[in-house]
Amino acid sequence: MKDPFLNIVLFEPEIPYNTGNIGRLCVGLNCSLHLIEPLGFKLTDKMLRRAGLDYWDKLDYRVYGSLEEFFRTGLSGDFYYASTKAERPYFKANFKKGDFLFFGKESGGLPEEFHTVHKDKGIFIPMPGDIRSINLCNSAAVILYEAYRQISQIQCV
Repeated sequence: MKDPFLNIVLFEPEIPYNTGNIGRLCVGLNCSLHLIEPLGFKLTDKMLRRAGLDYWDKLDYRVYGSLEEFFRTGLSGDFYYASTKAERPYFKANFKKGDFLFFGKESGGLPEEFHTVHKDKGIFIPMPGDIRSINLCNSAAVILYEAYRQISQIQCV
């Protein structure tokens, strides 16, 4: 893998459109995408390619057979876990270049151990309305752009 600006990790993604959209976002921000199987689609899926447009061949990505395989690779950086069960809003995290942003599968999120063992690295997007969460690709965009803002030291007025 190249030296990415950030790393996006999708745990068992189920919807090809979300993964394609996140892949396109990764290309736009020079991020690497890590996909942890099982995937709910094939990487040749038409919807995945359609959402990623003609950028998929520019995407730096890797597929792992399991969560254990991912962690055995020894990749370094800080890990942040997006979850509706986290206690810290995403904008209070201190992101750095090379960090890993984890997102769970659309139907069930991340495994329970992330909420207990890695509680200090959990982040969430506040939902003042009457829903649990927003779409996976929207969640990734919200958090990724906050990390980009922090790391690039872009000032919002």
